[in-house]
Formats: sequence, C-alpha cells, structure tokens
Amino acid sequence: MIRPVYNHYQSFLLHLKPIDSLAGLALRLYLAPVFWLAGTSKLSSFSQTVEWFGNNEWGLGLPAPWLLAALATGAELAGAVLLTLGLATRAIALPLMVTMLVAITTVHWEYGWQAIADPGAPFANERVEQAAVKLERARDILREHGHYQWLTSSGKLVILNNGIEFAATYLVMLLALLVWGPGRYLSLDYWIARHLNGQPSH
Repeated sequence: MIRPVYNHYQSFLLHLKPIDSLAGLALRLYLAPVFWLAGTSKLSSFSQTVEWFGNNEWGLGLPAPWLLAALATGAELAGAVLLTLGLATRAIALPLMVTMLVAITTVHWEYGWQAIADPGAPFANERVEQAAVKLERARDILREHGHYQWLTSSGKLVILNNGIEFAATYLVMLLALLVWGPGRYLSLDYWIARHLNGQPSH
C-alpha cells in the first residue's frame, strides 16, 4: 500500500521539475520591491536615518551609525536590483539576512511576534491584548465624532504592533534563496554558471 502511494508521489514531483524555477523567481520578485522601498526611504532621509541608528534615547543606539546606515541602505538597494536580475543571489542574500537580523533584534523584538495587533492570533502578548481595547475605544470615538464610514472605506482600522513577523518572514525567504539559489532559466546566475561550467546549473 505504501509503495504505490510513494511512487505516485515521486511521479508528481517529477512533473514539477520543469517549473521548479518559479519558486526562486517568486521569492526574488516578492522581496525586491520590499528592499527597494526600504533602501530608497533610508537614502532620501539619510541624515535622519544616521541619527536614528545612533541615538541612544529614541533611536537604536548603534555604534558607527553612519557606516551602518550606509551599509544597510546599500545592501537594500543593491539587493533589490540583484534579486530582480537573479544575479549574485546567494551572495546578496547574506548581507540582507544580517540586515533583517539587526532589525529583528534592535527594532522589533521587544514587541513580540505580531506586526499588526490581533488578540485572536497566535503569540498575542499583553501589549496586543491592550491594543484591542484601545482600538475599540478609538472606533467608538470616531463613530460618535468622525466620519467613520468614510474613514474605514479603504480598509478597517488597525494598530501597528511592530513585532518581528514581517522581518522574520523576509529572513526565512532569504534563507531559502541562500540554500536553493535563484532558480533555473529565469536568473542571470543560472546562465552565467551554464556558460562557465558548460552545463546547466541546479
């Protein structure tokens, strides 16, 4: 009984082989605009970014803030371009992973897991549970004194918890690219390796 099921499963996997490059492409094209927006945001207000990196009172309190801000900005901008092209994918994944680890530990860690406060979701902490009470109070005020239907016509009101959820997700996606690469056929890495090695890169 087990053997036929296993054989069918292996046959199914073989049918996926011609499109396995789509997974790497999807990861790259998902992450590229994320890092482009982050990098251009830092670059457009670079002096404020440096100040935020170095300030001990309301910032991150990191050493050598100008250098670290420049490295983070450069990694994100270069990462967006290289991920789009599928060029030096594994190499750029490493500094981007470091950037995500720094963001997780210095910016988001104290707020727990959730990016958006939702007391019904897993890993809801006390901060998230309190946010639900405050959000309901805000809704009551807006219903009474504001144009609530207009204010919520583009989507429901939420409270940003700023937890590690998004940064951790990007970190896992970068890890997949580091281990599996950018995918066959649809990346420059593949064609460069094929040219240099005389055979397809996997």
